[in-house]
Amino acid sequence: MLLAAGRGERLRPITDTLPKPLVQIAGKPLIAYHLEGLARARIREVVINLSWLGQKIRAALGDGGRYGVSIAYSEEGPTPLETGGGIHRALALLGPEPFLVVNSDVWTDMDFSRVLTLDDRADARLMLAPNPAHHPRGDFGLEGDFVVAGEADRFTYTGIGVFRPELFEGCAPGKFPLLPLLQRAIAARRLHGEVYRGEWLDIGSPDRLAWLDARERAARAN
Repeated sequence: MLLAAGRGERLRPITDTLPKPLVQIAGKPLIAYHLEGLARARIREVVINLSWLGQKIRAALGDGGRYGVSIAYSEEGPTPLETGGGIHRALALLGPEPFLVVNSDVWTDMDFSRVLTLDDRADARLMLAPNPAHHPRGDFGLEGDFVVAGEADRFTYTGIGVFRPELFEGCAPGKFPLLPLLQRAIAARRLHGEVYRGEWLDIGSPDRLAWLDARERAARAN
């Protein structure tokens, strides 16, 4: 599942008229890089949630055939349901097995095929990263494979992970965040994690977007 429903407040004014998954990196929509990465990992069935300017995403990507995948869309209406509510709404499309979730406003060279395994002891596995300068305190700690909530040695959640539908047991339809579900899994020792030390960037500001676009354009020109 590619998360694509958000308003993109941090990227305004760009996202006033363009949904954040369609911002351009070296002449290509950001979400297209993810679709190509999923296809390389032999993931062929993709769900994308839609809300803010969702019709533009649907028009740009179509059925996904040009990227080697098949896209199903989960419509959330005019108000995005946040990460937890958005995934919960899409569960019927995602099926009963563990599924990969990728936030569409990040940039990474991650091989998605390495994320797909999930231990029977866990309801989810998060890919974490060393804390970037704009998020120095991080989100979660690690004790071996287990994600913990301590303050020491914390890492930043990349927006990429694999989840079981069971993580959402007891949830009611509607708008709600993912974090309380992750905290519940932490308390039950059912949340695993791994630190990814390859390239990962949160495209969360116009400055970071401009920097990445310029870097990739220069790389392609050489």
